[in-house]
Amino acid sequence: MTQHRRTIIDRDGVSLTVTEAGGSGSAVLLLHGLAGSSRELMPTADALTDRHRVLLLDQRGHGCSTRRPDDLSRDAFVADAVAVIERFAPDERVALVGQSMGAHTAFLTASRHSDLVSRLVMLEGHPAGSADPQDAADLGAFFASWPPPFADAAAARAFLGDSPLVDAWVADLEKTPSGLRPRFDADVMQAVITAVHEPRWPEWESLTVPTTAVFAHRGMFSPEQQAELVRRRPGTRILPLPDGTHDAHLDAFPAWLAVLREALA
Repeated sequence: MTQHRRTIIDRDGVSLTVTEAGGSGSAVLLLHGLAGSSRELMPTADALTDRHRVLLLDQRGHGCSTRRPDDLSRDAFVADAVAVIERFAPDERVALVGQSMGAHTAFLTASRHSDLVSRLVMLEGHPAGSADPQDAADLGAFFASWPPPFADAAAARAFLGDSPLVDAWVADLEKTPSGLRPRFDADVMQAVITAVHEPRWPEWESLTVPTTAVFAHRGMFSPEQQAELVRRRPGTRILPLPDGTHDAHLDAFPAWLAVLREALA
C-alpha cells in the first residue's frame, strides 16, 4: 500500500485535513458522505493509485477537520474543495468522485468551477433533495441517540449493530481519556444534511463536465429518480451496480471499483 501523507490547511479559520494517497497520473479527489471521513474511502484511493494521483478530504465537520465550523453551507463545502484542488493540483483539472453528501459537494463544485474539474463521478448522489424536513431531523435524532463515550469497539458495535457501515463508523471513532467518541456532532450533521436536501436542479442542468452517476441495486434512489437525471441533463451516464446499498463503496467494493475505473477511463 502506498504511503499516505496528511496535510492540514486553513481556510477562513477552518482546518481541513487532506490526505495524499500517492500514485501518479491524472489527479482524483475523493469526497466522503455524511458522518464519514476520508478513512472509509482509503481502499478506493489505494486501488486507484496505479493510474491516478489520489487526494482525499475530510470535509468540514467530519473526520480530523474542524468539528464545529460556523459555516455549514453548501457554498462553504464547495469552497473547501476548490481550495484543495488549487493547493494540491494547481496546474490540472481534477476528477471529482463523491459518495452521497460528498457526491453533492462534488457536483456543485463541478457545476460552478468547470475549469478545475475534468470529470465527475457520483455514487448514490442526487440534486433533487428532500421536500420533507423530517428526513434531516430523523438523521439528527439518530446520531444524537448514540451514547458515547463507548467503552470500546465492542460496546460501539453492541449499540450500532453489524454492517460494513458500522465497521467504518467504529474504525473512525476517536480515542479519548473517557472512551471512544464519534468524530462528528449530531446537530452539525443535521444542519449539513438540511442544506443538502435543498433541490439543486439549476446547478445540475448547467453541468458541462462529463458526468457519471452510479447507483446501487439496493440504494436510496428509484429508477424514476435516476432517469430524471438524464431527462434534465441529457448526456449524463448512469452506471448501475448489481448489488450494494447506499454505501456501496463499503458493501459492494469490487463492483464499485470496477464501475469507478470505467467512469474514470
